[in-house]
Amino acid sequence: MERPAKREIERIREVYGKRTGISPRYSLFNSGELYAYQQRERGIIQALKDSAFESLSGKRILDLGCGNGNILRDFLRYGASPRNLFGIDLLEDRLTTAKRICPNISFILGSGEALPHVDRTFDLIICFTVFSSILDDEIQKNLAEEVLRVLKEGGAILWLDFFISHPLNPDTRGVSKRRIRALFPNCQLNLTRSILAPIIYRRLVPYSWLAALFLEKLKIFNTYYLGLITKPK
Repeated sequence: MERPAKREIERIREVYGKRTGISPRYSLFNSGELYAYQQRERGIIQALKDSAFESLSGKRILDLGCGNGNILRDFLRYGASPRNLFGIDLLEDRLTTAKRICPNISFILGSGEALPHVDRTFDLIICFTVFSSILDDEIQKNLAEEVLRVLKEGGAILWLDFFISHPLNPDTRGVSKRRIRALFPNCQLNLTRSILAPIIYRRLVPYSWLAALFLEKLKIFNTYYLGLITKPK
């Protein structure tokens, strides 16, 4: 009988494998996506700054579900060294693109449930919309344990994921703060409600960038948690 973990991994591969190329919806030439990207970047830098990660020099960083390496390439601009950057993903075609663009970064094909790294390897692990893509509670738990295993004491998980499930997207589910605490017990959570719901910024930004910024400041229309989850020393 096929293991539940294997079935779930194959489901994720199938869902995300259908998303080939860059849809115009997700292009940075789309003003709504440019807005979301810039707000995400501001939030990332502020979260790192607030948690003593102002300098990434010498920091070993893993991107879990790295795709084509876009986020790790951003971290090169933030001051990280390519020899200290690592990415892992389930989709081989995404990794082929990542390796072609950034051959000095280490990219590995595999599942986060069995990371090929020794204990306490990384200072920072990036988890962007990873856990919301996993529908099985036990697999989420196993993945969280593996992330904590390879994370150094005092290291942090850079988290960005939505906490409200999309009623029209059965392939994902929101991850509440209560669930995050259960997945990462004894860790310090420094998460803020960030980034407007996509349905709002995609419609609003083309007409008024300032109105989108105002609504995001209110936080009530924000659907993501962004920040750091710090492992105790």
